[in-house]
Amino acid sequence: MPETPVVTIFVRHSADCKYKDDEHWKRCNCRKHLRWSYDKRQYRQSARTRSWGEAENAKRRLEGSFASGGKAAAQENNFKTIECCVHSFIAAKEGQKITGGVVNKYRRELGRLETFLASRGIRFPNQMALDDLYAFRNTWDGMYPSTITQQKAQERLRGFLRYLHDAGYMERVPRLNTIQVDEPPTMPLTEKEYQALLDAVPVVFPDAQEARKVCALIRLMRHSGLAIQDATTLERGNIVRDARKKLYRIVTNRQKTGTHVSVPIPDDVAQELLTVLNGNSKYVFWSGVGLKESSPKSWQKRFRKLRLEAGLSDFHPHQLRDTFAVDLLSKGVPLEEVSKLLGHESIRTTEKSYAKWVPERQDRLDNLVTATWGK
Repeated sequence: MPETPVVTIFVRHSADCKYKDDEHWKRCNCRKHLRWSYDKRQYRQSARTRSWGEAENAKRRLEGSFASGGKAAAQENNFKTIECCVHSFIAAKEGQKITGGVVNKYRRELGRLETFLASRGIRFPNQMALDDLYAFRNTWDGMYPSTITQQKAQERLRGFLRYLHDAGYMERVPRLNTIQVDEPPTMPLTEKEYQALLDAVPVVFPDAQEARKVCALIRLMRHSGLAIQDATTLERGNIVRDARKKLYRIVTNRQKTGTHVSVPIPDDVAQELLTVLNGNSKYVFWSGVGLKESSPKSWQKRFRKLRLEAGLSDFHPHQLRDTFAVDLLSKGVPLEEVSKLLGHESIRTTEKSYAKWVPERQDRLDNLVTATWGK
């Protein structure tokens, strides 16, 4: 059995501190940390203070906890590295039977967190401080220009932090403040804009086979409401012929939410999809070369070329999904049903983006207001 660890204090100096070459300098305002060895391994954690005196108190509390057999003495929790915790968390997510795309997003984000923390000398969950997490989040500005994407990344980070707390690897969950989404919602295309987009295809893509493929993707997104990630990685087996109703439908699990979606599509759109050739027998649009997750990015480049040719300076592929949703709502399809067709986990998500496009709601509000005028 290893001996009770001896805890020492050291200073993690800021880059501009004139005492940065002396990690035991007591009188600067840099952050103080604790260090100890146990079973031939060295561990560090933040003392959560800039004061050497307060760090001494933190050291005594930790040593007392070791000696009394308390939480710190049960060091197996403290000895589990962030890397091991990430692996355990990902395994737990896979056990939830969520889609591979969602699991990969967790794996990607937490891999970046692990690398970032390691660069700061942090290898164990109880070494993480709120400042470390904010510093990690600041790296997203160049990586995720969309505030919506940053918000989703933070949700995944919070999920991991809750797991660490529930498993006993952290005393409390750090409270990251909310990321405010400042992106305006995209708007549906008018019939004229949609046609301009289709007309631009043969001009931008003179190769007939490539033009047919691009046109098929545009029409798929417009008539199925699929997001670009789901559309560009659509499998041929997801195009299902319903013999009883004599129609085709797109049957998928949304990669973002894992929600099952089944949407009927016009026969001519289905036939166009079935004739797309890309050298891959499983996928309609993805060639199978490179990472599957990279497929949407290559299509985004094609859409940027189309946008310029069609004269749609503000066009974004998500507008095809918006066009699908708004067309249904304007023709009287209830918001609840449109939410299911879009694959939203909650109708609140649908209401946030599309409530203003429900004509019955505005008609009801108009009637309520005008009914008061006679009184």
